[in-house]
Amino acid sequence: MAKAKPGAKKSQPKPVAKKAGPKVGLLESGSARVVQTAAKLVEAAAKIAKPASLKTKKIPEQPSPVKPPDPSKKALPGKPLPAERSPDGKKPVDGKKLVNGKKPVDAMKASDPKKAPRAEVSTPSGAPILHQRPRATKLPAPGESLTPREMEQILTVGQGRGVGGEGSLKGRLSIKGGLPALMVVGRDKRELFFILQGPDQEVLPAYVDHKVSVTGFIRKASSQGGSVDVRKYSAKKPEAEVAVEAPSEQKLRYLSPGEVEQISNAGMGAGMRGFGSMRGYLELTGEDFLLVVSNGGTRQQVSFGLDGKIPKSLRKSLGQMVQVTGVVDKSSGWGGRIAVEVVEPRPSEFRAVSRDSLEMSHVEAHGNTATCEVNLNDGLTVRLPERPGHTWAIEPMMSKRICLREANFELAPGGTQVREFFFTPRNPGTFEVEFFLAKVFSPAQVAKTFRLNLAVKTV
Repeated sequence: MAKAKPGAKKSQPKPVAKKAGPKVGLLESGSARVVQTAAKLVEAAAKIAKPASLKTKKIPEQPSPVKPPDPSKKALPGKPLPAERSPDGKKPVDGKKLVNGKKPVDAMKASDPKKAPRAEVSTPSGAPILHQRPRATKLPAPGESLTPREMEQILTVGQGRGVGGEGSLKGRLSIKGGLPALMVVGRDKRELFFILQGPDQEVLPAYVDHKVSVTGFIRKASSQGGSVDVRKYSAKKPEAEVAVEAPSEQKLRYLSPGEVEQISNAGMGAGMRGFGSMRGYLELTGEDFLLVVSNGGTRQQVSFGLDGKIPKSLRKSLGQMVQVTGVVDKSSGWGGRIAVEVVEPRPSEFRAVSRDSLEMSHVEAHGNTATCEVNLNDGLTVRLPERPGHTWAIEPMMSKRICLREANFELAPGGTQVREFFFTPRNPGTFEVEFFLAKVFSPAQVAKTFRLNLAVKTV
């Protein structure tokens, strides 16, 4: 092989003409970049269609998505757009510019200062980040007033979420989460908290533990409370609040017929007080007059002591029916006191059993026990002397077994007080009847007992 002469020019190889790709008539008017990408897609599809000569088939790479051409630059026919490169010359930046040599920004945003990104605010690593709590400084426009039904929902725990409107609230001011909050006692005695907002939000913490009344737009945001946009407020000192809330005397009221009946029953109406009229039998315990209104002679007797305007002639009506009008105060389930205004005698009620047609048996209490025999359906009387402040009584169940008819109070000529029990036995057999001398208004406190062994025989 002949060597090249020194200094001779090297012959350059002739350029090999590349095969032209398939012509795409529809894309001739498009940009050069779109034409080039479409030609690659057509060529790749033709290779896949031909039978592969190699054993392994290569999967063609998916082309990158086609980007729309930049309208600011005109494309020359048959020549793609040159890609701009970053200052280091490694990574191209398509359609972007470098702003201050730091960050690529779109050309449109770089030209328009309003669309440029905001500069990031960097905080020093050592300084603590303080988060200021949001505060409503402007009040909303006045809204519609709350209806009584809506106000009831707001003051009920678990109801009224989302209800809002103009209204007023009263409660005690406290601090919750660093913000002034009004603690309001709801309808079921549970507490609700309402955050106070508005221009006075910085002033209100000075009135902690004061009784505060606020007026404004109320919103209930949760089941336990909400917020108030305060338009007006007033506060009272705790000392003034204690003076205002001094216990006042209970207001006197008239007793209804149902309340009078409730007071007359044993074990009911304790603590009730009012002005009314009651009817019962007049008795005497020591020097005090006593009005027996129900269950006389049993341990469920209800009686009232009489105070106030009592005429001297009232002793003539002992053991008779009277009507007393005044202030009734039932202190326990077994009675109380009546401040008498008017006392009027009433005719005695008709007695269901007359003693004239009955064979009577009499028992005088001497000692602690006694024995007696009586025929069936005949009469039996038991007389027991009483002490001042005490009265004789028997158990309610025993009074039904031997048919207690009357328990009368009598004043003996010597001034001795006597209780007479009148029975008409209806059941034959042997009975052990026990009498208890107990305090008038405390039947459980027994001072003495008397036992009667009674035998009821059939004729």
